[in-house]
Amino acid sequence: MDTGILILRLLVGLLVAGHGVQKVSSHLGGKGLEGGTAEFRADGFRGGVLTALAAGGGQIGSGLLLAAGLLTPLAATGAIGVMTVALTVKWRHGLWVQNDGYEYPLVLIGTAAALAATGPGAWSLDAVLGLTPYPLWWAALALVAGLGSGLLTRLVLHRTPSAPAIAER
Repeated sequence: MDTGILILRLLVGLLVAGHGVQKVSSHLGGKGLEGGTAEFRADGFRGGVLTALAAGGGQIGSGLLLAAGLLTPLAATGAIGVMTVALTVKWRHGLWVQNDGYEYPLVLIGTAAALAATGPGAWSLDAVLGLTPYPLWWAALALVAGLGSGLLTRLVLHRTPSAPAIAER
């Protein structure tokens, strides 16, 4: 079981971190901070560079913490939060990724929540530091706080289209 959890943590954690790297740099196929900023503006978000830095930093930090199995409930909360924002952006396209839907962010949210519930396993920094096992209520807290922070971010930073912009659609 610990081997499976390790593989899952590494896969999901490094993918989440990689998405963050793409938002703030030209590494891993990213378009640099300018590209990350343009992506958020195109998706209707305020904040420009600060928004891209916060999202990228949140993804890098939570992803690396998940991969390492360190502070797993906190790492899961961060990953759930940033992926909830991504889910809200893709919501209008429906579920399936073939239509630019929210399938992939939903899988990452579910996986982060599952890792918060199962714990990081024996091969983790949490285990080495004696932080495990986490009580199950941490998983519920991670899910609620992650979803809440993502939805709040969307509410605060997303611009509502003006009347002429709506009419143009």
